[in-house]
Amino acid sequence: MPTPSTHKKSKPLSPFIHLFIPVAFILGLGSGYLLWGQPTPPAAAGTTEVQRVNVSTDGDPSIGPEDAPVTIVEFSDYQCPYCQSWYQQTFDRLMANYPGQIRFVYRDLPLPGHPESLPAAEAANCAGEQGAYWKFHDALFSGQYALGRAAYEQYAADLGLEPAAFTACLDDHRTQNEVRADAADATRLGLTGTPSFVINGRILIGALPFEDFKAIIDEELAVKP
Repeated sequence: MPTPSTHKKSKPLSPFIHLFIPVAFILGLGSGYLLWGQPTPPAAAGTTEVQRVNVSTDGDPSIGPEDAPVTIVEFSDYQCPYCQSWYQQTFDRLMANYPGQIRFVYRDLPLPGHPESLPAAEAANCAGEQGAYWKFHDALFSGQYALGRAAYEQYAADLGLEPAAFTACLDDHRTQNEVRADAADATRLGLTGTPSFVINGRILIGALPFEDFKAIIDEELAVKP
């Protein structure tokens, strides 16, 4: 695995909405991720343009060369089973197939209804203060101790983090603003489900298989000088 960088990062509702929400949720689950989405549409025939968005990566934990030709920004939730599945099935394969060509950036998008998603994200950022963001990220997605305060402290102990500094960081919630800033950026981009990805500005939503990522990455590498 490439060397990681250090971490610094109304109106009343219609009665029909109550029928729509559970139906939409079920459709989202059937698609393999929360809510729904599609890859950024390709260019029209005869053109080379694709839709792109701007997303900040300043101060966020990353793996891979800073000048890699492809930057993938993931907005993820540590309590999301699809995020865990994508990490376990696709992440390592992706990085292994494109050595030195991908900079992978992780940003937080804690979803409503996941009570441990925000605390877990805070804990990972606290580990980042001791240079262990990615090790903690991997530990959280391993599911060895599940989630919760006791689990975070055990992961920290296993990783050899200084316990007093780690627990003080958790108690102070001093990394919470960083997590919320990530979520606000996701909202600005219109991202509401996890995992969501931005690949060189191109949005790809869902725990999609390796082949979907390969198709976009190969296109991006083909147009690089």
